[in-house]
Amino acid sequence: MKITKVSQMSKLEHTMELDVTQEQLDRYAKGIELVQNVFPDLPAPEREFLISGITPIEWDEMFNGWEADDDEE
Repeated sequence: MKITKVSQMSKLEHTMELDVTQEQLDRYAKGIELVQNVFPDLPAPEREFLISGITPIEWDEMFNGWEADDDEE
């Protein structure tokens, strides 16, 4: 299903093809269930897109070369 979101980072509108159902989207839209529980089969970058509209490319651009300190893991 094609999902269109506005990125919280760039404020640009992006569309991604995700393997989700309308029933899942409706459940998630209620705000009661966690994204990983509603969409357990989606990879983390696709779940992040549903949460924030940030695409994997934007995420890479934002954190390119950034490595977490041992304290932050």
